[in-house]
Amino acid sequence: MDRSSVQAWLDRYSHAWETYDEGEIASLFSDDAVYRYHPYDEGDDVERGREAIVASWVAPEGSASSRDATGTYEGRYAPYAVEGDRAVAVGRSTYWTDATRASVRTVYHNVYLLEFDADGRCRSFTEHFMEQPASKA
Repeated sequence: MDRSSVQAWLDRYSHAWETYDEGEIASLFSDDAVYRYHPYDEGDDVERGREAIVASWVAPEGSASSRDATGTYEGRYAPYAVEGDRAVAVGRSTYWTDATRASVRTVYHNVYLLEFDADGRCRSFTEHFMEQPASKA
């Protein structure tokens, strides 16, 4: 992996999160991928395998792992460091109260720890995030 291939993956990741397109989500991850929404996730809190990752992303609105309403999310991420099959990415996830995007609900600052397979699919994803205080928005 190099910076441009990691950036391309991050752009596809953002688009998949915006659209919840199952094919796009699946194309990002290896068959045996692991996905941690938090660095401390263990056991049943870790999504294991492409199918489990897709299922966790496309859970219907109002469910325990609720998807965002259409048009209320934007993610902008960039590689911070890339070495071999590993990368660290940084960026921001912005969530609006509704699709008009007139009012920001929450902004998160993100750090992603990524490991890729030989085909450029992510085999390990760990997210670190911090909510930006409303006073700094």
